[in-house]
Amino acid sequence: MVRRHELTDQEWELLAPLIPRAATGRPRVEDRQVINGMVYKIRTGISWCDLPERYGPWKTVYTRFRRYALDGVFTRALQQIQARADASGDIDWLVQIDSPIIRAHQHVAATGRKGGSTGRTNRTTTPSADPQEA
Repeated sequence: MVRRHELTDQEWELLAPLIPRAATGRPRVEDRQVINGMVYKIRTGISWCDLPERYGPWKTVYTRFRRYALDGVFTRALQQIQARADASGDIDWLVQIDSPIIRAHQHVAATGRKGGSTGRTNRTTTPSADPQEA
């Protein structure tokens, strides 16, 4: 059963070959279980230590997430999956740019008044709390 915020079998088939395999050593938590933990964390926004136990120890999920991010595993996986999808015509590359340009005269932009600064201001600054007391 695929739960909400977890990879489907089809998604896992695409991603699994791109995940680095562990060298020899002690047994690890299954890659799919850990990746699902990463996906769950990212999609829900919970803190690492609140990760449900079904994904394995949260420190394991966090450690692999950090290692994969630093090693560029996610970037390479995304590039390879996009390249495959593009080659098979599954991606429609539509690019739109919306960039309004607003120009302001430098004196108006700096002071909010035409003619620039008069050299005086009527602003006073009052601290909300004494930093020594905090």
